[in-house]
Amino acid sequence: MLNLEERLATCFAVAFPDLGAEEIRRASNTSVATWDSLATVTLVSLIEEEFKVSLPPEDFEYLVSFALTADCLKRRTGNGS
Repeated sequence: MLNLEERLATCFAVAFPDLGAEEIRRASNTSVATWDSLATVTLVSLIEEEFKVSLPPEDFEYLVSFALTADCLKRRTGNGS
């Protein structure tokens, strides 16, 4: 079974297909030129589907990098793995 960060990396790979595997874990809204509001909505949709969670709009402010998104998701799911 894949851990949380591996599953999240898959979501990022779909939302940002131009990023390589190593780039995904360093990705942020300032380092990825294609990371705009539409990409954020796409990413949220992918995360919600993959993790069977509903992310409230107030969490969107934390979805600005792979690391912060992983932290937010860990808090939301109560699962660090």
